[in-house]
Amino acid sequence: MKRRQLMGYAGAGLVTALLTTLGSESQADAQSSGLSVQWLGHTCFLFTGGGAKILVNPFRTVGCTAKYRPPKVAADLVLISSQLLDEGAVDILPGNAKLIYEPGVYEFKGIKFQGIAIDHDRKGGKQFGLNTAWSWKQGGINIVHLGGAAAPISIEQKILMGRPDVAFIPVGGSAKAYNAEEAKQAVQVLNPKLVIPTHYRTQAADAAKCDISPLDNFLTLMQGTPVRRSNGDSISISPSKLPEKEEIQVLSYKF
Repeated sequence: MKRRQLMGYAGAGLVTALLTTLGSESQADAQSSGLSVQWLGHTCFLFTGGGAKILVNPFRTVGCTAKYRPPKVAADLVLISSQLLDEGAVDILPGNAKLIYEPGVYEFKGIKFQGIAIDHDRKGGKQFGLNTAWSWKQGGINIVHLGGAAAPISIEQKILMGRPDVAFIPVGGSAKAYNAEEAKQAVQVLNPKLVIPTHYRTQAADAAKCDISPLDNFLTLMQGTPVRRSNGDSISISPSKLPEKEEIQVLSYKF
């Protein structure tokens, strides 16, 4: 088994270490208890379940995220898709959460994580480099978070991602993430039970500095797929209550 790189956040600095695993505990809790998902804005979510708190893609409040609250939340582990300001602002985080940011296979508290490289632009990664999509199972729920994917999902990437119960898919476009049409194609490839759209224009945007589109563009393309709308920024997901057919889940951010 290859050694993996772990980047740990400690105080104001980043500490790099090489480990074969990030931690170890029984997998029993991680396989059965369900999952709480909180949307913190943009592509940032907090996943709580299976004995762990996992934070994905903390951001700086600038441009399309200007009016969101900074996601300064405590977590055990932080996954980032890139080191751009809208996905990798780890210097704002409290505590001593572990951080992983490169493609590879990791284990933390009995949960296995697969980081999958996918281009962050439509130019073979020449403009914004690579994005890391994350796949893992927590609380009995198979999750794929595509981060800021901009390239189509290849056969090899699909094999690594599997069929997720819940897929977090960027839909707002720009040079570094799927637009509505590309997001629809990703949904067709992954065939998830629940789609949670990310990376779209909201009231948080600085109008002069945000180039992403609103959610409605994606929802219009997905007509015929049931849409659930939450009154808040959090939902609970139980393995036994996942939809049998594909649905879209929209979370609400309270400004």
